[in-house]
Amino acid sequence: MVHSALFLLHKIDFNDPPMSQPTPDLQKPVRQIATHPAFERLARLGYAAKGFVYFTIGLLAAQAAIGSGGSTTDTQGALEAIVTQPFGKFLLSLIAVGLVGYFLWRCVQAILDPGHAGEKLDAKRIVQRLGYGCSAIAYAGLTLTAVKLILGSGGAGDGDSTEDWTARLLAQPFGRWLVGLGGLVIIAVGLSYLYQAYKAKFLDEYRLDQMSQQEQKWAKRLGQIGMSARGIVFALIGIFLIQAAWQSDASQAKGFGEALGSLAQQPYGLGYWVWWRWV
Repeated sequence: MVHSALFLLHKIDFNDPPMSQPTPDLQKPVRQIATHPAFERLARLGYAAKGFVYFTIGLLAAQAAIGSGGSTTDTQGALEAIVTQPFGKFLLSLIAVGLVGYFLWRCVQAILDPGHAGEKLDAKRIVQRLGYGCSAIAYAGLTLTAVKLILGSGGAGDGDSTEDWTARLLAQPFGRWLVGLGGLVIIAVGLSYLYQAYKAKFLDEYRLDQMSQQEQKWAKRLGQIGMSARGIVFALIGIFLIQAAWQSDASQAKGFGEALGSLAQQPYGLGYWVWWRWV
């Protein structure tokens, strides 16, 4: 995905003012950075770092499900678990560099949308770019958390939990409506993940011509499992936000780890999720 998208950038002349390039003054320097040979390696490291963080979340959830330690947690909790391991700070430093790469890649996608370079800008692509921008902000925050943990100045209790943010929104004018709307948006995102899993749309980003039939089969199966699991968790988070808005109670809001925890409280809930996520 990264290689093919960046390849398209080399073909675009940003001195021309096509309709899909409304801010060429901003795009030119971004394009220069994005087409640097080192940028692709940094972006790929970003995907690896993101994958490792979510692998850690899954591993901790699996351990909790079989009763051998572990816990249901979110991305920050995964970073906290990593830093406590032998050579944890060194490993977390590599992850932090990767997260910087992923943040930069999301910025490039938000500004240039290299996967659709040269195409006309429409409403769907505007929404997609906004999504890339929100993702960039989220991973900038996660990178900052990683740096704080490395320096020994971060961790739990920083006031950045889902409940904290929900409480701040509820205290604003029309706060209940904002929280409820946020819940609906997150549910919609979750449903979109389920749709992508059903249609296996993520295969469009793979180099299928370089994969064997068996590799394609497993890539599709694992991708559908992972995308479906993520969609379910996002939908749960959205439902909890709507519940918080309805009751005007921020404690009802739950993040990624807490949503997994709610599954764990159901009979076979977390065990079923882990089986579905990894088997």
